[in-house]
Amino acid sequence: MRQTLPLRGFDEDLRESLADALETQGISLYRGKTIASVEQDGLARTVHLTDGTMIETGLVFSAIGRVANTAGLGLDRAGVETDGFGAVTVDAEGRTSQENIFAIGDVTDRLNLTPVAIAEGHSLADRLFGPGPRHWDLDAVATAVFSSPPLATVGLTEAAAAARGPADIYVSRFTPMRHTLSGRKRRTMMKLVVDQASQRVVGAHMLGEDAPEIVQGLSIAINCGATKADFDRTVGIHPTAAEEFVTMRTRTRVAGAQTAAAAE
Repeated sequence: MRQTLPLRGFDEDLRESLADALETQGISLYRGKTIASVEQDGLARTVHLTDGTMIETGLVFSAIGRVANTAGLGLDRAGVETDGFGAVTVDAEGRTSQENIFAIGDVTDRLNLTPVAIAEGHSLADRLFGPGPRHWDLDAVATAVFSSPPLATVGLTEAAAAARGPADIYVSRFTPMRHTLSGRKRRTMMKLVVDQASQRVVGAHMLGEDAPEIVQGLSIAINCGATKADFDRTVGIHPTAAEEFVTMRTRTRVAGAQTAAAAE
């Protein structure tokens, strides 16, 4: 991986937890590395990294990113602006630099998820042909990575929340009961990010079994503006891993506090 942790853009605790989980399973991570070349000899392949490291393997899969497929559409002749990677530039309503042209979905490179494209399509259809647009908070869209173990996230990362003001951070790491019984070395990490001023829960992050299912439910609460007190007065289902989200009482740390103090 080019960086020292996987999944750029995700919360740092999630990234660190996934890296630890992968290595626990015996997966070798080459951190801060890039591929210089690949040689093939029959079914065998040798991957040469830029630092001189060589990896002997039978299969190579390189995930190097993607760009919007807009070349050849004549957007420049239509006066539709794009960014340096070919993505169509839009405002919050999906309108391009041309008043009568809209763009939705991955071509805008805002949040490249199928449900988001569908939601944007609904909103645009209502704007053009219905009673008015539906409004979606792109900061509170849940998403998942179906790794092993899976992870899921909704809302702001700790860093993003801290940039807006002081945030209370709650983190819990534990071995779920199923793996206490099975003996497998599978750890779960759960995290809540709370805006200190309003006490609204602005982010929830989880790595562990059933994370996508659990965070999908939490995304409803976060979109409804639930506070930490709302979480605290919710009775959990025992024994489940999910109950940890409503039993985290002790604050782990405060993020952004130094920035706030310096401003004062």
